[in-house]
Amino acid sequence: MKSTAELEVELNANYAFDAITESGATLIPVNGPGLQGIQNLGNSCYINSVMQMLFSGTVPELASRYGTEAHGDITNNSLLKIPPTQAPYDLLCQVSKLSCALTSGAFAAPEPAPEVTDDLSPGTDPKYRLPPRMFKAIIGKEHVEFSTGQQQDAAHFLQYLLEKMDSVELSSRGRVMNKTSGSDCIPTTSNLFAFKTTERLVCTQDDKVKYKEGHPESVWSLRIPMEKAVPPHSHSYSMESEPDEKRKKEIPTVTLQSCIESWAEKHQINDIRWSHLNNGVADAIQETRFSNFPRYFILQLQRYELGPDWTPQKLEVNIDVPDEIDLAGLKTLGPQDGEDIVKDDTEDAVMADASASGQPPVDEGALVQLMDMGFSMNGCMRALVTVGGSDVEAAMNWIFEHSNDPDFNDPLPDKSTPVASDVDEMVVASLVENLGCFTADQVRVALRECSGSAERAADWLFSTDDLDGTIARLQNKSVADIGSTTSSQQPLEDGEGKYQLIGLVSHIGKNTGSGHYVAHLKKDGKWVIFNDEKVALSEKPPKEHAYLYLFQRIDSMGYPNLSY
Repeated sequence: MKSTAELEVELNANYAFDAITESGATLIPVNGPGLQGIQNLGNSCYINSVMQMLFSGTVPELASRYGTEAHGDITNNSLLKIPPTQAPYDLLCQVSKLSCALTSGAFAAPEPAPEVTDDLSPGTDPKYRLPPRMFKAIIGKEHVEFSTGQQQDAAHFLQYLLEKMDSVELSSRGRVMNKTSGSDCIPTTSNLFAFKTTERLVCTQDDKVKYKEGHPESVWSLRIPMEKAVPPHSHSYSMESEPDEKRKKEIPTVTLQSCIESWAEKHQINDIRWSHLNNGVADAIQETRFSNFPRYFILQLQRYELGPDWTPQKLEVNIDVPDEIDLAGLKTLGPQDGEDIVKDDTEDAVMADASASGQPPVDEGALVQLMDMGFSMNGCMRALVTVGGSDVEAAMNWIFEHSNDPDFNDPLPDKSTPVASDVDEMVVASLVENLGCFTADQVRVALRECSGSAERAADWLFSTDDLDGTIARLQNKSVADIGSTTSSQQPLEDGEGKYQLIGLVSHIGKNTGSGHYVAHLKKDGKWVIFNDEKVALSEKPPKEHAYLYLFQRIDSMGYPNLSY
């Protein structure tokens, strides 16, 4: 016999499954350009859903760059014209190949004639199936999770995909400039979704104000404030094992507006170091606003929280999501008349200290060699700085003498750290405190690799094998390489803050590492469900259950960015 709690979990799972897959509804199958299903290769629905959302035509800029034109001539796509021996190892080629298949209708099965009785229906005929094996192989090649056949988090995959696309696009400018004016400055894929936020910090000691703009982000992650839930409504279920018994499960509802307001609320941050207080510590009142409104907003709802056993657990909640949202009131106004502004001179001070210190640069090869002997990165860096930066033997002798020093494994002071201080130190301090098992230096590297996003940096730290070795290799990147990448990025798009909902990715299951993903996309004004290979007109898109939401800025509709 199942307990009451087990029955309630099962009932709620059945309810979400039926709503997301639209089970029981009379769905009309559709196919053709932009309506092509993708074969599940075994727990690959998280890939299928994200690729449908980005590359099947819902985002016309990406369909234009990587898909086909309206006439569906795949051979016109310049990204496919590379030597066949290189194709399996070329990410842009594999993305383009998959996008061409989704947007061209080349794999669309014809409508079966009434007299056809062939056992092999169009739905199972191999020539009408689209298995993205080569794309999955190359996108997961260097990732410890996506290279496996296990279910993964669609939001994590989306962010990783955008980062990889940006990296490859910037290093292959000539191949993706098929529609640009020939300038080396091209918009990357993530530029369509990129936004910055500006933090306004008010010192509680003297009301002085500091503004700080964050790094570009591609996904807007929102917490679900369960404390703002409206009175729950009930849903009835019938169990096959109990055909005559009806059970009810009450599910609370939170509005998307409540989630947005919770994100925008002012809150207090303790122990901020202020330059105008001679580096003294005081609390601050923080308020976050948008610096720009991107052409497309990808919104992730944090439907999962860590349980007592540190495993993600799904929140049982419905989200009331409107078809249109207005974010105009969340645009930053910048410094205002009458505000006493504190200049953010932290980076200048750090660079000045570094120049004045006269400390030698640390040789990365020597650092790796010492770390391979089993010593911590901080201890090895401290030893090399002390002995001149590159003498491994002298550094080893110093380590033997000082390995028991109380500060041996502590991060070096900022002025002696051999990497630039280009991350938000408040975010660094917050992650070090909240994660509890990583040093400040490790967190700084993670933030740089994740464009300043704290959530992605935490995930990167926990998922990276041989963390110290990886960090040492990453620090071999030259400043010139970083500068070249930065200079290739276009300014972020901006416009009115009104958006329309055009896409959903929903998850069925107890956590993001199991279950199933389904996409719903708006095509020519009609909602369509993409459940792996099953594609049909949707009767009721599950807006209240989605995990990822795709919004398009209304003033950009019908006016695609021709730079793509």
